Amino acid sequence: MAKYYKLYRKTELPISIDEAWDFFSSPMNLKKITPPYLGFEVTSDNPDTMYPGMIITYIVKPILGIPLKWMTEITQVRDKEFFIDEQRVGPYKLWHHQHIFTATKSGVIMEDIIHYILPFGILGRIAHPLFVKKQLNDIFNHRSTVTDQLWSQAV
Repeated sequence: MAKYYKLYRKTELPISIDEAWDFFSSPMNLKKITPPYLGFEVTSDNPDTMYPGMIITYIVKPILGIPLKWMTEITQVRDKEFFIDEQRVGPYKLWHHQHIFTATKSGVIMEDIIHYILPFGILGRIAHPLFVKKQLNDIFNHRSTVTDQLWSQAV
């Protein structure tokens, strides 16, 4: 049986639910919040409005600058509440990412809940603590730093 992993992040943002939704639901903003060393590029031509069934394609270079194609599908959307993307083609055996937004008195709480399974059986289980877990944490730490900078300048 494949081992699955879970990554959870909670971020508080000093912006309105409309601002948070507009920013995070646009695939074109993903590059802004992804570490430059990953060489992340959206390769699909997507509309600004997210919808269930939307396919987004990327190139990402997570290991030694080797480009990998990644395709995700937006499977569920509830306007200004949540959206879910699932990998269709890419580096994971399974990738299910929930983006949840909750308005508060002081802004928005954004939660990322990711369930994933690595490929390659025992090799994937060995790779997880050696570098996959750290790289995912680094990516989400970077996102937090960038969003803090974006919205601290706007305040």
